[in-house]
Amino acid sequence: MPSQDKQDKTAAPPLPEPLRVPVADSHTHLDMQSATVEEALARAASVGVATVVQVGCDVAGSRWAAETAAAYASVHAAVALHPNEAPRIVHGDPDGWSRQGARRPGGDAALDDALAEIDRLAALPQVKAVGETGLDHFRTGAEGMAAQERSFRAHIEIAKRHGKALVIHDRDAHADVLRVLKEEGAPERTVFHCYSGDADMAELCAREGYFMSFAGNVTFKNAQNLRDALVVAPPELVLVETDAPFLTPAPYRGRPNAPYLIPVTVRAMAAVRGTDEDTLATALGANTARAFGY
Repeated sequence: MPSQDKQDKTAAPPLPEPLRVPVADSHTHLDMQSATVEEALARAASVGVATVVQVGCDVAGSRWAAETAAAYASVHAAVALHPNEAPRIVHGDPDGWSRQGARRPGGDAALDDALAEIDRLAALPQVKAVGETGLDHFRTGAEGMAAQERSFRAHIEIAKRHGKALVIHDRDAHADVLRVLKEEGAPERTVFHCYSGDADMAELCAREGYFMSFAGNVTFKNAQNLRDALVVAPPELVLVETDAPFLTPAPYRGRPNAPYLIPVTVRAMAAVRGTDEDTLATALGANTARAFGY
């Protein structure tokens, strides 16, 4: 039998003290979490997290996000091919983010087919955003960059044509993400999910009117760059997210994340910004509704 210490490190963290002002989890992956949708939403609601944005990472996940948002009033969907999914499709690798694991023929035509399905899903009323899309230079080698960028540009066009928000995944790719946004023309509502830049980039995003969504890693000891960015980000452009089941905030880092842990991050953000949690929560709730148009 595992020791109590080991059990604690893998167990779900306890429910935090509820927020007095409701907020939204602007980016989560309910399909990757152990709880049922009903359980996840009930726990979130019990601590003041009234709304979640369920984000797809491939065709199957995006379909699930749209179906789930249609079934639950407190769920909104975002649909896309994750940046790391595009090279997998083009090169015929296993169906990376999906549950099938089957090999596909690959090639540009396969990517076009996948993008066509994202385009179809983006037209649905319960789908409020196109994302997470963008660039990831951390996991993708040079051979996958072209597919990533082509997919990113296509997602930008889809978001603009349907009048939906754009949710960006930017990992070790700040300059290239900003370049593509400038070349294509960013949608009116653009969200940097799990913001990972520094204060200088935050000021640039602010000038462009981009939303910056902060996740649990803003609480990590080695994340001073994120806290510096949070300080300078305009209050009207700040969002909060879990990216659950990933990026669980301290002091629960390494344990399963879920939307009900948003209050932990909100309180840490309020401390960094030198404001009270009710003021911040009020802004976060309004900002998320405005960013996603619900």
